[in-house]
Amino acid sequence: MISEGNDKTMDTDMALVTEIRKGDKKAFAELVERHKKTAFRIALGLVGNKDDAFDISQEAFLRVYRSASTYDEKQPFQPWFYTIIANLSRTWLRRRSRRENRMVDLDDVSWLLVDNRTPEAAVINKEKVADLRQALKELSFEDREIIMLQHFRGMSYDEIAQLLSIPKGTVMSRLYYARKKLAGLMRLKNGEK
Repeated sequence: MISEGNDKTMDTDMALVTEIRKGDKKAFAELVERHKKTAFRIALGLVGNKDDAFDISQEAFLRVYRSASTYDEKQPFQPWFYTIIANLSRTWLRRRSRRENRMVDLDDVSWLLVDNRTPEAAVINKEKVADLRQALKELSFEDREIIMLQHFRGMSYDEIAQLLSIPKGTVMSRLYYARKKLAGLMRLKNGEK
């Protein structure tokens, strides 16, 4: 989730964008500070590469700064900002598909790894993560996006619906089919039918 989503946070974000419109650099710095970690994590979940995610999150904040005058104050900040990150990620992935397609290094996915108490468990987990990374890479952007938001960002159906500006039922449906595709890809990787 980009922020806690409560009314106070939304009001503060909207007030900061209003100040950014007036050229207030302190307001921009505060907005960046509030959302930089989450912006990076969302971009990382969408593009799967730490360096690319950093670049995308930086570019997203520059777009917010340049586009503050076009922001509709009647709409919440979080979906608008998420749309910027998602659009940048889509563009980045299209460009990257023409180059070498890099995904997250195993060391960069410590947030995916589970119990590594023994060396054997660590090896098994790294293999599972590698399979999961590959399967996620094979999903469409929309499928990867919905899985990332729900499973890796821990967002509720309502939060995802608000963020993507789609009905809750559509979130549930997209998530169901994305999970089904991911499960099928994981079964293929494990040699199952």
